[in-house]
Amino acid sequence: MELFDLTGKTAIITGSSRGIGEAIAVRMAEHGANVIISSRKEDACDAVTEAINAKYPGRAKTIAAHIGDKDALQNLVDETEKAFGQVDILVCNAAVNPYFGPSADCPDDAFDRVMECNVKSNHWLMNMVIPGMKARKDGAIIVISSIAGQMGQPTLGVYGLSKAADSALARNMAVEHGGDNVRTNAIAPGLIKTYFAKALWDNPEILEVATSTTPMKRIGSPDEIAGAAVFLASPAGSFVNGQTLTIDGGQVVNGF
Repeated sequence: MELFDLTGKTAIITGSSRGIGEAIAVRMAEHGANVIISSRKEDACDAVTEAINAKYPGRAKTIAAHIGDKDALQNLVDETEKAFGQVDILVCNAAVNPYFGPSADCPDDAFDRVMECNVKSNHWLMNMVIPGMKARKDGAIIVISSIAGQMGQPTLGVYGLSKAADSALARNMAVEHGGDNVRTNAIAPGLIKTYFAKALWDNPEILEVATSTTPMKRIGSPDEIAGAAVFLASPAGSFVNGQTLTIDGGQVVNGF
């Protein structure tokens, strides 16, 4: 268990009131970390915080924040430091996708919102926690990308563009800060059964197409992403830097 021990570490996980973010928070707490549950809706965060604290008393705290609000993100970092002393792990999971369809029809305001929330906010938040990590010569940052950033998509082109940028952001931060033992990596999930991806898995025709090109012939669960996040944040992942770990049942490598 030492390889995956997060005892005494503090993790901020954005978008952790449900789905992949919630699963990551639960599993990191299970491995000993203090976890900050954060999303726009405080009551939804509180439900996750209370569930974690019922099993692991005192390990979870709610700090609501809108990822598109820079001041709110700075408050998220400041309040985390007040509560637990420092930020050891950052998981940039929260994202938006207000448009589903051909790129040519994407309204400018939807395009801007995707880029601001999915890329710029991660850039902001990373740069808020990195100084403390560099001072301690220790830190792990994980950004949740997507296979939509690795392959063409007829209905998710703009979202995919933002997720490709997230992988690039992880690579750039890895190069800039790796010398101070701050590791930055991305996880690129395939289709996962979350509310965020409901438009894909809840449609039988789309689901059939998605699973037909996946060698494992199924979609994934949030826990199957959470395990990778624990790995990347723990001593087990201490020499992994600047990588995008694709977790998609083999869809991308299938080639058709």
